[in-house]
Amino acid sequence: MPTRLIRFLVPGTGGRFKCGGLIVELQTARLLVSLCPTEVVTYRQRQTDVAFLNDYLKSERPDRSILWIVSWGFDVPALIKRLRGHRVAYHAHSSGYGFNLPSGIPVLAVSRNTLGYWGSRAPRNPLSLVPNALDDAWLKRGALKSKAKRPIDVLVQARKSSPYVTNKLVPALRRFGLTVEVQSGWVEDLIDLFNKSTVYLYDSADYWRGRGITEGFGLPPLEALACGCVVFSSLNHALADHGDPCRGMHQIGCGRLGFDVQRISRAAQTPSQWRPQVDQLKTWLTPYTETWLLECWREVLQHLDSFDEAPGALLTSRATWQLVWGQRLMRLCRSGRSVARLASSLVNVEH
Repeated sequence: MPTRLIRFLVPGTGGRFKCGGLIVELQTARLLVSLCPTEVVTYRQRQTDVAFLNDYLKSERPDRSILWIVSWGFDVPALIKRLRGHRVAYHAHSSGYGFNLPSGIPVLAVSRNTLGYWGSRAPRNPLSLVPNALDDAWLKRGALKSKAKRPIDVLVQARKSSPYVTNKLVPALRRFGLTVEVQSGWVEDLIDLFNKSTVYLYDSADYWRGRGITEGFGLPPLEALACGCVVFSSLNHALADHGDPCRGMHQIGCGRLGFDVQRISRAAQTPSQWRPQVDQLKTWLTPYTETWLLECWREVLQHLDSFDEAPGALLTSRATWQLVWGQRLMRLCRSGRSVARLASSLVNVEH
């Protein structure tokens, strides 16, 4: 049965839930309307302007023509359990949350880094790649061709930035005489801010390492590139998808403070020598446009419909079973309980 409705599950649509992942999810729901009716459904915060999950679970029976999209990593296992019997797919932004997926739950990864993670952890689940898209406004208003001198030499966004950038690199750049802006609060027009900046610094490796999960996609460096900035970035996780050291982007914090100061100061003085040519950059950004994303989703939905209609039992993976039971064994050992219970349960496991 072809998909006739897609429901995007989010905890809420604003306030404390506002973040990059939420913005991307709402953007995807908006874009997919041209392919299939979509609906945003909340499950933590009841709102007057959107539907609430509990209401649907009480009033509706499972319908295979409705596809539920879950994405909030910490909540995914509980949501899949609540939606048992319904048709569900996981829109995977970050990785590293540590949970396993039931057989048959499709994974729609936003980056090759996340795709590789689930390709190893759940090799028998349907996997697809659906990169996030830059909002069209970044591509329409980004000052790619501007050659005018920009008032901000170096722009840093405080959130996710590393102690190295904040405590060492920024003071060193200021001592060198560069105009450095550290943006920490709400900005009404981010595109305008990026258009006024010559160099953009993004160093999120420490931030994500401390949280145990990954940089799921890394839109800020792409947004900066779309505005004609020279980008110095870390290359952790999904940033390596579009980070090409010494070409599209330049690696930050890779050895010596003086090395960074030297390169960044030169980039601020002669940005045209450090950023890609406009035509080349447009080619690089094409796979991250809304038009491209829409075509990706069109193919993915056809793929998922074919999968859902195919006869036969779901495949399971020996590696997946070993992972699941290995984790249970570790929990039993930590709790001091006998492993005999686990051994007896393994007898009936089909590999």
